Amino acid sequence: MFARICIALCMFFASTLALAANTEAHIKQSIEAWLGGHMKVTSVHKTHFLGLYEVVVGGEVLYTNDKATYAILGNVIDIKAGRNLTQERVAKLAQIKFSDLPLKLAIKQVRGNGKRVLATFEDPNCTYCRRLAHELQGVTDITVYTFLFPILSPDSVDKAKAIWCSADRAKAWNEYMLNGTAPTAAQCDTSALDKIAALARRLNIHGTPALFLADGTRLPGLVPAPKLEQAMNHAGGIR
Repeated sequence: MFARICIALCMFFASTLALAANTEAHIKQSIEAWLGGHMKVTSVHKTHFLGLYEVVVGGEVLYTNDKATYAILGNVIDIKAGRNLTQERVAKLAQIKFSDLPLKLAIKQVRGNGKRVLATFEDPNCTYCRRLAHELQGVTDITVYTFLFPILSPDSVDKAKAIWCSADRAKAWNEYMLNGTAPTAAQCDTSALDKIAALARRLNIHGTPALFLADGTRLPGLVPAPKLEQAMNHAGGIR
């Protein structure tokens, strides 16, 4: 009797898993078709609220029913707990493993003991990146890894290449971002910029500046120094 019950339970769970897999596959196919085949669905799974399914596309979250006949774009709020479940999920999806970053492709600057770490993706022509450079002047005990990610214009690419080919990359970067002093054009192997662009695509980075803390937390956009200090202290550091 016990053996038959175990077999029945196993068959039940197997059929349930198969049904769930079929539903998720159907949702994936339907949403990708709705998006015109231009974007791929990264994942589909059932949430614990309202019977909805979470669909991840390009690092963003939308919701649908099991038939994929409706799509919901927006935030789901847990009113009782006072939590934005969608924002929490998007932040979790945006997290990375800091140690996986190819830091040799970044411009490295160490201030003070360098205990706290920050990785940034920046465009030389980005106004908010320049403001970030000024904010960082007042931050000590930090190691900053700047990945050149020129996406705003062809001129951005030219400036990024000139900075990368400078004898002192950190100096060239700071002189341009802080003082507007353009780097002298030079020739060198700039394949690192292509590798950074590919990395940014994998990380779903679509704008600059994009910041990453030691614990992998992503901070999109300009962050004032006091808020950045607080965030870095909470994230810890990597030596």
